[in-house]
Formats: sequence, C-alpha cells, structure tokens
Amino acid sequence: MKKYILLFCVLFLFLNCEDSKKSHQKTEETLKGDSIKVSVVDAEKPSQENNQDTLQALVKLTNATLEEFLLSYGEENPERFVTLETTEGSIKLELYNNTPLHRAHFIYLIKNGYLNTTVFHRVVPNFIIQGGNSDRIETARMRSKMGKYTLPAEIIHRHHRGALAAAKEYRENPDDRSSPFEFYIVQSPGGAYHLDKNYTVFGKVLTGLDVVDKIAKLETDEGDWPLYNVFIKAVITD
Repeated sequence: MKKYILLFCVLFLFLNCEDSKKSHQKTEETLKGDSIKVSVVDAEKPSQENNQDTLQALVKLTNATLEEFLLSYGEENPERFVTLETTEGSIKLELYNNTPLHRAHFIYLIKNGYLNTTVFHRVVPNFIIQGGNSDRIETARMRSKMGKYTLPAEIIHRHHRGALAAAKEYRENPDDRSSPFEFYIVQSPGGAYHLDKNYTVFGKVLTGLDVVDKIAKLETDEGDWPLYNVFIKAVITD
C-alpha cells in the first residue's frame, strides 16, 4: 500500500511541474540563415492584474492611410529618446529622425501602451534579441484594434552592434516593408551587416548593451523563446 501511495505522490509532483512550464503555441514566418522572423502566437488567458483594456486611444490603420497619419503624428510627437525597462535591466535608445515613419510609429506604440503588453520573445546569442510580441490576450487585442498594415522601408543605417531595427515578413514582401509591432536589437559584437539591404534600422542603443548581452544569454526553448518572460516597460525619456 505504501508503494502505491509513494508512486501516486511522485506522479502528482511530476504532472504539477509539467503544468508549471511556460507553454507557447507558435507558428513563425522563418527566413533562411541568420535572419529575422515575425512571430504569430496564440494568446493565452490574461492574468487578473493585466485585464485592463487600453485600446480606446488606438487608430485603425491601413497601408493606404498610415503614411499621412504617421507624418502628422511625428510632427506632433517629436520625441527621440526612450528607455526599455526590463526584468534584466534598462536599455536606453535613440530613435533616428531620418527614419520618420518608424520613429513616429515606435513612439505611437509606446504612448498607447502596446509595448508594455509585450516581452522579448526571441533570443539568438551572438545575433539579436527580438521584442514586441507576447502570448498575452492584451497584445492580440491591441494588434486587432490597430489594424493590419506594414511600414514602408526606410533603409539607410547599418546593422552595427546595438542597432534597433524592425522585423518583417519574408514571403510576399518584395519592398521589404516592416512589421509595425516587432523590433530587434543587434547583440552580435561583430554586427549583423548581412541584414543591411533588407531591414530598416531606425535607432540605436545609447546605454544598456550589457543588458542586451544578459538577455541574449538567457536559456530558451526550441523556438528561441526565453524560458522566463522578459517583460518590457517602455518609457519616453526626452
């Protein structure tokens, strides 16, 4: 009888541990080689403290309307310096004025609270860390409210270490239009110059490259997702 009780206890503990692991149901648009992929995740039920709906300030955009909106928004919101506060430390960024659509849109995401629903969801050591997505229902709801669109390419800057750039869809995207939601930071000490002609760099890390390195060293699952969520709180600092 004691053997059965012991066996039951071991089985219960095993199942409990398995249930506690983070689960991500993901499909991804994957590029060849060392490149950037835009993730699509199935949203999980939100936790009690994250139920607040912050979507009322968002605008439904399309490819036909976004340029006029962002140019106007950029004039009214000229901020260029932001900080990403994470569970691993803070990363201060400078956004470039000569990529006006990407700069304005990043500020738009911050001021409407979108980035605060997201995590660094892809980590590839000696390459990049990627953020702007999550498996939280708030993220999916905000994307739905904002619309289905992409940003025109503004390919000017190079992929030096610390470059801030926009991810993109690979297939059916001959103009290299950017994802409006997902971004990455080049962590590789040698840069990622093979991406120069195909992805828009719209900013750089001013301080916090040590934090980028810490995030890049986190243990991940088979999909490059850190085993522990690296939450983002985006703050405008200028």
